[in-house]
Amino acid sequence: MDVKMTLLRKEDLALVMDWRMRPYITQYMYTDPVLTMEGQLAWFARISNDQTQKNWIINCDDKPAGLINLVEIDRTNSRCVWGYYVAEKEFRSLKLAMYLEWNLYDYVFETLGLHKLCNETFVVNQQVVKLHQMCGSKEDGVLRDHICKNGVYYDVSMGSILADEWAEKKKTVRCDRYEFE
Repeated sequence: MDVKMTLLRKEDLALVMDWRMRPYITQYMYTDPVLTMEGQLAWFARISNDQTQKNWIINCDDKPAGLINLVEIDRTNSRCVWGYYVAEKEFRSLKLAMYLEWNLYDYVFETLGLHKLCNETFVVNQQVVKLHQMCGSKEDGVLRDHICKNGVYYDVSMGSILADEWAEKKKTVRCDRYEFE
């Protein structure tokens, strides 16, 4: 499968809005938004020149499949936080998830030159917590009752990988290379 990341564009907003309101996507996100195109346009205007984040559409075989992003890019402390979702179910696979994660590691550590990449995952989403660990991330700790959604409190696993840990892990990793625009 041919996979590449293209920077989020205005013409992607309706699709991202649709994805972001799908229950199987929002169940593991901090919010359950009811989005509007007006709100999407305002959000896009705010983030378009924001140097602390990057948002890409994940394209699989030239079809939009999901979103991957970096947020809280902090040059002073040389770290950022990342997240993603593959919204189109026909493209979901462990292989794609691992390759996305490893390719993002390369982008963060080699292209951006940062020291640390962080992730936040609901503890109940054990598949993704374990995926991060399989890819080389370490669990830094758990924030108890950290997010409240619909009256339910969720614990959040905080994880990270450091540049030198990725450099060592990368020696054992074989994966397709994905392009980030």
